[in-house]
Amino acid sequence: MIIGNGLIAKALKSIDSEGILFFASGVSNSLETRDSEFEREHNLLKNTIDDNPEKTFVYFSTCSIYDSSKNNSQYVLHKLKMEQIIADSCDQYYILRVSNAVGKGGNPNLLVNYLVRAIESETKITVHTKATRNLIDVRDVCKITQEIIENFKSNHIINLAYLQNFSIIEITETISNVLQTEPLLHLQNEGSGYEIEVSKIEDYFKKNNLTDKEQYLRNLISEYYQK
Repeated sequence: MIIGNGLIAKALKSIDSEGILFFASGVSNSLETRDSEFEREHNLLKNTIDDNPEKTFVYFSTCSIYDSSKNNSQYVLHKLKMEQIIADSCDQYYILRVSNAVGKGGNPNLLVNYLVRAIESETKITVHTKATRNLIDVRDVCKITQEIIENFKSNHIINLAYLQNFSIIEITETISNVLQTEPLLHLQNEGSGYEIEVSKIEDYFKKNNLTDKEQYLRNLISEYYQK
């Protein structure tokens, strides 16, 4: 059973299962400030748990929790609250904190969607040269989720992210190469990133020969954005 209709929810259709409830709905914009949006996810989560007490609950949270610049943001505090509700209410659960999932479609304001749109429309992009982000193919999110359910004990929090971060410059240059369009960049010597601990899932990338960072990024952009 899948709750949600976004990027991750659609990818999960291939592993949908009657005994597992995949909750991939709710606030996805880390800059969200409207109380109504947080309340909507809260109510949906509570009702879904109450209506499905026998199912293993899989909740897709966010790695933004590790971003020191967002420690006290409404978004991060909300996600932590949702995680606590699940831990307190569900007999069997997995909380999966996802980095920046990339796939076909999805929210137009997601990082890669925004960069692709800006480069295609020849819009000037302000790039913080010290900024990094972690990108992961939504198909890998789906496959790793399945492996976690099959091989890990329940009632754990696990990060779903790639082995390394990518600088915004790397991402922008790769998009430019794939689209064969020169970006209009305004570089600023600032920005930051945060590391994500992925030891629990790193074997997935090794056994599937996905450890070449440059190639992974190139394949990711080519798969979803090459004309």
